[in-house]
Amino acid sequence: MNACAPAPWEALTARLRPFIARRVSGEADVDDVLQEVLLRMHRGLPALGDTERLPAWMYAVARSAIADHGRARARHPLAAAAPAEAVAPADEDDDVVAAELARSLSYFVALLPSPYREAVTLTELEGLTQKQAAEMLGLSLSGMKSRVQRGRAKLRAMLEACCAIALDARGRVVACEPRPLGDVPEDCCGS
Repeated sequence: MNACAPAPWEALTARLRPFIARRVSGEADVDDVLQEVLLRMHRGLPALGDTERLPAWMYAVARSAIADHGRARARHPLAAAAPAEAVAPADEDDDVVAAELARSLSYFVALLPSPYREAVTLTELEGLTQKQAAEMLGLSLSGMKSRVQRGRAKLRAMLEACCAIALDARGRVVACEPRPLGDVPEDCCGS
């Protein structure tokens, strides 16, 4: 499947939109979830070895994105019910710091050893469940959980060696300062 050709993506959109619309209320939310599904699929397509598994994988990605959308709405029930103007804007400085750190994450994920890199990419970046990722890679669920846990630990150690990261009470990144001897990627922490 040529990832750049518009026709296959339009065909996928035609198949996924009704599936998502039955599970998500509101046209804007359906569009948001559909966009997230297509983005996850585009990013995960190189990891999909067997194209015969594409339809099952496509719906698995969609179910995962729908579940993530539902969890996000459940965490913020008042924001989901309130008009957009009533939502308090986030501090732009905090958003900038978090965005800069998020951009540098791909650098650190790429440095992980192969089995951990694949596990973290599929579960954390692509949004697959650990069970789905285990099935995709042909591993047991406990093996996948172990790889994800070890990958997260290695990723955290690399981030802490690179930067001093400050979190607020909600766990959001509020400050990121490069350590003097840390291995800092180009865009990390605003450097």
